[in-house]
Amino acid sequence: MNNIFTRRSVRKFLPRAVEPEKIDRILRAAMQAPSATNQQPWEFLVVDDRQLIDRLSQFSQYSKLLLGAPLAVVALERTGLRARTFVPQDMGACVENLMLQAVEEGLGSVWMGVGGGERRRFINDMFSLPRTVEPFAVIAVGYPEEENANHFTDRYEEERVHFNKY
Repeated sequence: MNNIFTRRSVRKFLPRAVEPEKIDRILRAAMQAPSATNQQPWEFLVVDDRQLIDRLSQFSQYSKLLLGAPLAVVALERTGLRARTFVPQDMGACVENLMLQAVEEGLGSVWMGVGGGERRRFINDMFSLPRTVEPFAVIAVGYPEEENANHFTDRYEEERVHFNKY
């Protein structure tokens, strides 16, 4: 699976819409992620309206890159689940799957964590989210401006691997 090795955070996009079938495949890949007790804590808000994306770009100091993205996916975590402790892990796997499939589709993406506080309130208020979900991450998706945006960079560091003892 070469996508694991070539996926990079892409922050500049061409002004080209992402086709509905590609959106469908990245969301299907996201939902294939493993989850604790198979609770599948995810829901998604797909944003392709330019005015909404531009407004969403204000949710944090790091989200201005959305101004150039043709698509934003807000990964939402469902609240009130029995294995609540594991939801961040489940959601992380889900978002990574989405981003790996984006590479497969010839797209680029970048993950912006929401965290809590004001950023979470901003998105909750902007989209009038029900109390049954909370924003986990916003993923900008689109065709990369740079031709080789997704490229291999060797990050393996042998000194970080320990066998049987530290």
